[in-house]
Amino acid sequence: MNSPRRERREADPALSDPERLYVITGDPDGSERAPLDLVTMVVAKAQPSPTVQPEQAVILRLCQAPLSVAEVSAYLGLPFSVVTSLLTELLATELVESRAPIVRATLPDRSLLEAVMHGLQKL
Repeated sequence: MNSPRRERREADPALSDPERLYVITGDPDGSERAPLDLVTMVVAKAQPSPTVQPEQAVILRLCQAPLSVAEVSAYLGLPFSVVTSLLTELLATELVESRAPIVRATLPDRSLLEAVMHGLQKL
């Protein structure tokens, strides 16, 4: 019995087309990009307007709840550099806001936890 052949999926040519990516990011005017990294959280502050690019409208819909830049890049299927360029424009127009991820507070000292536990056991 022959096993079924796996078909190799072709990559979407539109995603790897450098001309398309250049059009999405716009003409480089030398302006600085926002200081975003992969774990920066992004949340939309407004609904997409008819004047934003389609990719930016998708970002605004995706980011109703906070998402990391890496997640936005994965959902859009676009390179990180392109997503940061789109997010920079959205940040400049105040349609989104970004923040560093919240780091868990360091745990209290073990001796303090043991003292509290022993105090509770004596009650």
